[in-house]
This record gives sequence, C-alpha cells and structure tokens, in this order.
Amino acid sequence: MGVARAYVGLGSNLGDRDALIRSAAGQIGARRLSSVIETEPWGVVDQPPFLNAVAEVETTLDARTFLDGLLAVERSLGRERTGERWGPRAIDLDLLLFGDVRLDEPGLRVPHPFLHERRFVLEPLAELAPDLEVPGRGTVHALLAGLQSGS
Repeated sequence: MGVARAYVGLGSNLGDRDALIRSAAGQIGARRLSSVIETEPWGVVDQPPFLNAVAEVETTLDARTFLDGLLAVERSLGRERTGERWGPRAIDLDLLLFGDVRLDEPGLRVPHPFLHERRFVLEPLAELAPDLEVPGRGTVHALLAGLQSGS
C-alpha cells in the first residue's frame, strides 16, 4: 500500500484538555491540526464541555493497524474504554476518514458512521479540507452546509 491520508477526530473533556489533544496529535504524527474548539457534549449531555479538533495524518499502515495505533495512544494518555459510551473521557481519537477507503468490519467503520451528523467534527475538518469527498456522502463543505441549514 502507498501513503494514505487519514483524518482523526480528537476530543477531550477531562484534565488538561488542550494539552491532551496536542499530545495525542504529536503521538499520531499529525501533519496538520485544525483549530481546537470548545463544544457541548454529544450523546450523554450531563458532562463537562469538550475540546475538539481534527488531525491530518499520512500513513503507510493499513486502516486496522492505524486504528490499533490510535487506541494505543488513547491508553497511553489515560483513556480506559470501560465507562459509558459517549461519557466523559480524557482523550478520544476517532478514525474519521482513511483515504477513499470504505470499511465496515467489527470495530472499524470508515468513514466514521456519525461523521456526517457531527458539527464538532465537520467544522474542524472543513478548516483542513473543505473540498474533501466523504465516500458516499458528498464533500465536507456540503455536509456542514446541510447541518447549518437544518436539512
């Protein structure tokens, strides 16, 4: 396989949120990092606000091996995937896009299944790559415009 361009969502709502996001971005080898924005929680709303960003990474790994690396970085920064889904967490790394690959395997769905409905992902992604095509969904810019118009 050649080089794949992956986009990773980074989120944190516990501890030094900004430092955790920046540390994770460094550990995953981010070429570019979007602005870090503060957002309200999604899913479980009774928790502290998040900081969110998107990182662009170039990798020669396959998608599964890349995801395993993201999970290892989460663990190294104190994330334990034992709490409630969408609950508070020190760091969350979501594989959003992996080149133009489409995968639906146990534990690995690319593009991320909720990417198109999450403003806290689409806004920072649009900062990095507004014309990027999300396989099966359209461009990042069009998806964000659809959310903003309420459609």
